[in-house]
Amino acid sequence: GLCSKISVKRFEVFTKVKKPATIAWVRSFMGSAPPHLSGLALFMLLTGARVSEALSVDWEDVDLEKRCALIRQSKIGSERLAHLPPELVVALANIPKEPGRKVFRYTTKAAADKSWRAAVQRAGIEPLSFHSCRHGFATALLRAGVDVMTVAKLGGWKNAQHVFQTYGHASDDATLTDRI
Repeated sequence: GLCSKISVKRFEVFTKVKKPATIAWVRSFMGSAPPHLSGLALFMLLTGARVSEALSVDWEDVDLEKRCALIRQSKIGSERLAHLPPELVVALANIPKEPGRKVFRYTTKAAADKSWRAAVQRAGIEPLSFHSCRHGFATALLRAGVDVMTVAKLGGWKNAQHVFQTYGHASDDATLTDRI
């Protein structure tokens, strides 16, 4: 009474390796973007924030004197305090504060996307996504020899295993030219 066995050939799965943004790419981007958009790119690269997390940052979450920002981690439901390197403090200080607006002005990724693409085109650089900045954060830290557990904690990943599976190749990469 049972049906005969059905065999299905598995299709080959191709995973596209995402290209991480570098500090050089972000600096080129910043030269063609308004202060709030250039600050957004630098913030994501230097803190590892997801675009949704960066866009939700309020001015009350940023302390330029202490060089830190509170990132409310939307994906894993917790918060982390991110260190702000001097270059990022300067970029944030150059964003005009407007009452009732978030630090980076945009409310959603979709709202920022057109401006992002236009800045990339004006800069004449390779089109990379918002998420490439987060990839750049992890890749640069791993290339610099920072351990996977620390990278996971600093970037707000739920666990180090995910960081290792996604970015583990970076620690073995021989091209260490663009570190943060």
